Amino acid sequence: MTLYYVNTNKQNNGDNEVHSSTCGCMPIEKNRKLLGDYDSCQEAVKVAINMGYNANGCYYCSKLCHTS
Repeated sequence: MTLYYVNTNKQNNGDNEVHSSTCGCMPIEKNRKLLGDYDSCQEAVKVAINMGYNANGCYYCSKLCHTS
């Protein structure tokens, strides 16, 4: 399982990126919210969406979930 976070700051396109805890592009601590431990980025993105974020996977650490 992997820990995932959502960036609370929206990207220019309106997305909140979901990152794994080991991602080199993870936002600073004050700009991220812990989503929890999941087996896949798909699960983490779904949780972020249910929390009200316009979630999308990070291109670098959650590429399978990156759509824009």
